[in-house]
Amino acid sequence: MSFFSTRGGSCVTASQAILRGIAPDGGLYVPAMFPTVSMAKISAMAEMSYPERAVAVLKLFLEDFSIPEIDRAVRAAYSPERFGDPAVAPLKKLDDGNWVLELFHGPTLAFKDMALQLLPHLLKMSAEKNGENREVCILVATSGDTGKAALEGFRDVPGTSCTVFYPLDGVSDVQKLQMVTTGGSNTRVIAVRGNFDDAQTGVKELFGSEEFIEEMNRRGKTLSSANSINLGRLVPQVVYYFSAYADLVREHAILAGDPVNFCVPTGNFGNILAGYYARNMGLPVGRLICASNRNNVLTDFFHSGIYSTHRTFFKTLSPSMDILVSSNLERLLYEAADRDGDLIRVWMNQLKECGSYSVGDQRREWMESMFYGDCADNKDTLAEIRRRWEDNGYLLDPHTAVASHVLHQYRLSNGLDDTPTVIVATASPYKFAADVLRALSADSGETDPFTAGEELERMTGVPMPESVRRLRELPVRHTAECDRDKMGEALFKSMDL
Repeated sequence: MSFFSTRGGSCVTASQAILRGIAPDGGLYVPAMFPTVSMAKISAMAEMSYPERAVAVLKLFLEDFSIPEIDRAVRAAYSPERFGDPAVAPLKKLDDGNWVLELFHGPTLAFKDMALQLLPHLLKMSAEKNGENREVCILVATSGDTGKAALEGFRDVPGTSCTVFYPLDGVSDVQKLQMVTTGGSNTRVIAVRGNFDDAQTGVKELFGSEEFIEEMNRRGKTLSSANSINLGRLVPQVVYYFSAYADLVREHAILAGDPVNFCVPTGNFGNILAGYYARNMGLPVGRLICASNRNNVLTDFFHSGIYSTHRTFFKTLSPSMDILVSSNLERLLYEAADRDGDLIRVWMNQLKECGSYSVGDQRREWMESMFYGDCADNKDTLAEIRRRWEDNGYLLDPHTAVASHVLHQYRLSNGLDDTPTVIVATASPYKFAADVLRALSADSGETDPFTAGEELERMTGVPMPESVRRLRELPVRHTAECDRDKMGEALFKSMDL
């Protein structure tokens, strides 16, 4: 299968797309076509393990990888040593008609592990397939979870290095500690004085800077990305939508062929986009419910067809969703524009130069037929954590609580839609223990994440992950900071230390 840039250029193989991360014209790689999965094959997945399901889906995209290569990579990525639940991505019933897909059983307790435990294996093979002998230097901008997942995935992987940029005051205490305590001889973590959009824009500009790329080449390095803009991040995420559906069939919760909705807490749009890709491949997906926090640029976009960043940026209880420029939306726009790369280039230039663009009513209506957007503020988020615990005995993190609240509102406003719905749970509540504790105990003023975690464990009986408990004792290894326009200089400085 070939892959094209959303902005009209490039025709590359899967391994080339994974190795490059982003197209030379600044676009994102998309498949030339969507492979089709029959209902018979989807039904057969009900009896498969998660690694087997992953091979069945990934081989349809990664055609220049052999099936044994994919199988070895998948089994290494989703091994029992790395994932704390044998199901890897277990599906839990919440109440009548609603389930939770738990994607936080990996080493960093966030859904990013589902792709970033696999990506290093794919990237290493991609370099070998394309005769790349330089060190593959991974650059990552993170709003919280991607950073640690990338660092852990690439830590001490031969022939690679991983540098993470994160907003200095824009992640939770646990997220920050997870990153800055990371070991490994090939990892770097740099705080950016700004928000996630500043870090993400800065990384994109480094990829587009001829001067920066020439200096990297002089140092014997080539650039790639582990952000969700990399095809190697996106394709593994498609797997867990098929897996969730197969589990529903296996548990006789639905019949094969019945539609299922997915409600996804959304920031950079990669997670929910994977659900759209699964839908295009034949998975019976009804609505994709896009749940935003107070930074509700996507909610407004799906209702108006106008994407505008002319708005206040809010720091919320769900920091991984504190994003105003959702990069992966470009891949959906490419489909909405009938794969017109010139039009995508116009819209992206308008976004860069003017901060907004409009897709028109016809394209908005097409997207609205599949996507529903709504949002939750901090008050809604805390109330939803408390409601779900009291009503269902289920402990939500703030990001998943946003999705749960939005689904509740969707059910109230769309009473005729009783389609079984899966909430995509993106992180362990113990990554945000102080806020979760405050939701359950309004008089709690505890801010230390470890003390709060211990109190939360006593209160709920839900065990605190050992990886969080151990963070308290780990030494801080990364302390670098930089301004948004000095990211390249900061990276080279860290290399020279």
